[in-house]
Amino acid sequence: MDALKWNKRAAMVYAVGVWTMLGSYGYYRYTHRNDPPVQMPEMEEDTRPNVKKIETPHSTTIMVYKENNFVPYSTRFLNLFRKADDSSSGPQTDDK
Repeated sequence: MDALKWNKRAAMVYAVGVWTMLGSYGYYRYTHRNDPPVQMPEMEEDTRPNVKKIETPHSTTIMVYKENNFVPYSTRFLNLFRKADDSSSGPQTDDK
């Protein structure tokens, strides 16, 4: 008896899922059939030396590099563990 109840419930869940999927597909096809494709406006060419443009068939990426202020991640990480009084890189002399 329990198997019959479980079978009916599983069949109802499956039927609701299938009809929901079919209804969603039909609604999408009905409402978006005649929409024209979206055209993006053309951008002007950037001639700065720190700009790199990469074009693919589906996208355009523009990368702007920062000038002379790059700090490597390893240096940033090591600066977390340096002592506060060890601020110079050369040998220190104590003149007291």
